[in-house]
Amino acid sequence: MTELADLTAVQLVDGYRKGEFSPVDAVHAALRRAEQTQPTVNAFVRLTRDSALSQAEASAERWRRGAPQGLVDGVPVSVKDLLLLRGEPTLRGSRTVRPEGKWNEDAPAVARLREHGAVFIGRTTTPEFGWKGVTDGPQSGVTRNPHDPSRTSGGSSGGSAAAVAVGAGPLSLGTDGGGSVRIPASFCGIFALKPTYGRVPLYPASPFGTLAHVGPMTRDAADAALMMEVITGPDDRDWSQLGPVAGSFRTGLDGGVRGLRVAYSPSLGGQVAVRPAVAAAVRRAVESLAAQGAYVEEADPDFSDPVEAFHTLWFSGAARVVQHLSPAQRELLDPGLREVCGQGARYSALDYLAAVDIRMDLGRRMGRFHSAYDLLVTPTLPITAFEAGVEVPKGSGHRRWTGWTPFTYPFNLTQQPAATVPCGVDGEGLPIGVQIVGARHADTVVLRAAHALYESGSATIAPPALG
Repeated sequence: MTELADLTAVQLVDGYRKGEFSPVDAVHAALRRAEQTQPTVNAFVRLTRDSALSQAEASAERWRRGAPQGLVDGVPVSVKDLLLLRGEPTLRGSRTVRPEGKWNEDAPAVARLREHGAVFIGRTTTPEFGWKGVTDGPQSGVTRNPHDPSRTSGGSSGGSAAAVAVGAGPLSLGTDGGGSVRIPASFCGIFALKPTYGRVPLYPASPFGTLAHVGPMTRDAADAALMMEVITGPDDRDWSQLGPVAGSFRTGLDGGVRGLRVAYSPSLGGQVAVRPAVAAAVRRAVESLAAQGAYVEEADPDFSDPVEAFHTLWFSGAARVVQHLSPAQRELLDPGLREVCGQGARYSALDYLAAVDIRMDLGRRMGRFHSAYDLLVTPTLPITAFEAGVEVPKGSGHRRWTGWTPFTYPFNLTQQPAATVPCGVDGEGLPIGVQIVGARHADTVVLRAAHALYESGSATIAPPALG
């Protein structure tokens, strides 16, 4: 029998409706997994056991009355410690943020989940201010991969990915400014979606500007579609949010991929060296899409690596984050963050605008590309999880985390929806992800293709060693 902690959100809600178990049972199971794995994985900054159980009791009473509050009433959810959660400090992975204060406001996505009855079980780890693609830092230590604790979980939403992977709640809220839901989801073997920019409202505004997205991290695409129904609700605090959602993220999810035009780019035109095991697993996923009726063609988008433009925008944002800190506080920062902040502070306004020009041209190129193709499929990452506690793999020659994430950050620059789906493991049992990218506003098409991989069995991987 499948344990409660291993059920999806869709399965939990169905079980509540049928009276097979209660939200109290599910929350106890999620908390037990979190507590059992925390000493090894370190997915959480803190667990909120007492308030979670109180919320679960209230949810159970609503289900007993046959009056659930919303779509995810009683589902255990975790929240990355960059997003406001009422009643709990948001430390942002930094020793420079003081926990004192009222903390009386929810981020928009958190507020929508609360309105729909979600049960918040804890705050998940992040590198300091979410600045890099792995999750370690001076405030919360190292977050490890549930498939092999000697390896990184990825980042910056590494705690959220690890929490979902071990069964500490089927839903988690992450943020993605350069790959930060997709990188750890790929390394930990779960699903994640970076929606079209503005589809999920964000407040406070990110210092990284319009690179930053909020997205669901889940067991599968069906759970992400359910979560998107909730977190895309409007919020007046975000002036850049998109208009009301037309239709439902779940309607048509089972529509399959027949007739979709899919471009398969295994290496972005030879720009990326991809490990053979990763390339083989991604190719099998693409072949599955073709077998299900998609028109698949090997084709590369027309752009060169925009990493320098991304660095200009990203490092400038990082410098803005710490601008108010005193010299003594700066000494408390992650040394790598301190270094990129120094670089970001040296860029001029003209440098920044030149990077914006490159970004605009990249968006134009991808807009033209999607006039011919509904979806672009690539590896999520060219590698699998490497040693925990370092920013780049040893011996890789990379200076910054962007060196090993060339498939992710371009689509933050273009604001397109992009998902990662687990599509196998390498010879060491480490998860591999396939990335599905859609045109702006085509979130439902991305979800539909991802769901097709799950339905066909192409997204099945082994469970983590811890969980």
